[in-house]
Order: sequence, then structure tokens, then C-alpha cells
Amino acid sequence: MIEFVLLPLQYPFMIRGIVASVLVGIVCSVIGSYVVLRRMAFYGDALAHSILPGIAIGYLVAGGVNDALFWWALVTGIFSSLLIRAISNTTKINRDTAIGVIFAGMFSLGIALISTVKSYSVDLTHFLFGNILGIDNSELWLIAGFSAFVLVVVVGFYRELMVLSFDSVLAETLRLPVRSLDIILSLLIAVTIVVSLQAVGVALTVALLITPAATAYLVTKRLKAMMLIGVTISIFSGVIGLYLSYYLSIASGASIVLSCTGFFLFVWFFQSIRRL
Repeated sequence: MIEFVLLPLQYPFMIRGIVASVLVGIVCSVIGSYVVLRRMAFYGDALAHSILPGIAIGYLVAGGVNDALFWWALVTGIFSSLLIRAISNTTKINRDTAIGVIFAGMFSLGIALISTVKSYSVDLTHFLFGNILGIDNSELWLIAGFSAFVLVVVVGFYRELMVLSFDSVLAETLRLPVRSLDIILSLLIAVTIVVSLQAVGVALTVALLITPAATAYLVTKRLKAMMLIGVTISIFSGVIGLYLSYYLSIASGASIVLSCTGFFLFVWFFQSIRRL
């Protein structure tokens, strides 16, 4: 049993992968709690797919340098977030419709740009489906830095974001800057999605953002407890997923998300049994 646990840890890429999964799990669970409470899952999914043009542009401009892809994805994510808000605030179109329009347009643009790269099927695959075991030290520092930034902002605006998430009408009554807080939360979601890009890729990012927080929401309605439970689930899912990936030779991003889904189904099933 000890050998089973220690054997993968002899490889530096495995240690970096575990550290990255812990960092990503923490920030995704914290921001995911707000996403679940505000019912913004579709927004998160759309934003995850909307960063695809940034990845493609980064590849075309920098020739596949991962740091460049990260920054271009971040710029595209923030741009998409602000564009969705601008459309929903200046027209009769509601946010869900604006999300659908931008999601389809940006994702299509990303596909069009990627199709111009002759070797895109090989070089960009890990950005679509994740490659956490391929993270190098510079990428790990980027993940750590942006994760810390997101958490610092959350701590600074914790009470305001909590009121906004549970009752936006109360937030307006208390004269909180609702529009500004909404923009801050939207930008934090965009940054979080880009941070988790290397872990599970564009296709599965929303699962890492939503599933641990949704699992925690089945257990508690208190925000702090929800965040702590979500973080715990994310960390365990990340470690379990990486070990499954190592021993079963399956995609690391998919195995991490499947571990998260397993926790969700277990909690849901256990609660269903208790209600009988």
C-alpha cells in the first residue's frame, strides 16, 4: 500500500501535478460556490469555451509557448466577460441570451483560428482536454500567483459577495455597489477558468468549477462551510484523479473530473437514502 502511494511521487511531474491540482481545486471551489449560489453555471461553461480564440491567437503569435497561451486566454476571457455584460446592460437582450451569442461566436472563432494551424490536432489537444502532468515550474508559478490574487480579492469582498450571492435585492437595499460587485465576480470567474485551463482543459473546466461546489451545496447552505467542503472534495478528487491517471493510463483531466463526479453521486445517493 505504501509503495502504491509513494511510487508515483518519485517523478517530479507528478509532484507538480499534485501541487497544481490542489491550487486549482482551492480557487475553483471558492469561486464555484458563488457560481452555484448565483446559478451561473451556464455563464461559466460559456466563458470556458470563449477563451478558445485566445489560445489559438497565443499559439499563432508565440508558436505554442505556454505562458503566452495563458496570457492570451486570460485577455480573451476577460474580454468575453465584459462583452456579455455590455450586451445585456445596453440592450433588451437578457444575460442568458447574450451568453449564448458570445459563447457560440467566440467558440466558432477559436475553431476557425485553430484550423489554420497545420499541427493543431497535436499541439493544442492538451488545452482542450487538459495536461496537468505536463505543467512546468513557470506555469505552476502562474497558477499559484493568480490563485492567490483571486483568493485575496474574495477575502477583501467576502461579505459583499456573500450578500449579493444570497439576495441581490437585499444587496441593493443595503446600498451595496451591486453592478461593480457583479463585474468583480464575473472577472474572478474568468481568471479562475483560465487558471484551471491546464488542469482539465477547455472542455472540462466548468465541471471542476461547478461539481465540488454543487456537492458541498447538497450538504450545507452556509457559504464558509460550502467553500471548505468544496475545497476538501477538490483536493481529494485531484489527488485521486492523478493516481488513477498514473496507474490506469487515462487522461488526467478526465480522471480528476470523474473523481469529482463520483463524490457528487455518492453524496446525492447517501442523502436520497436518508430521506427514505
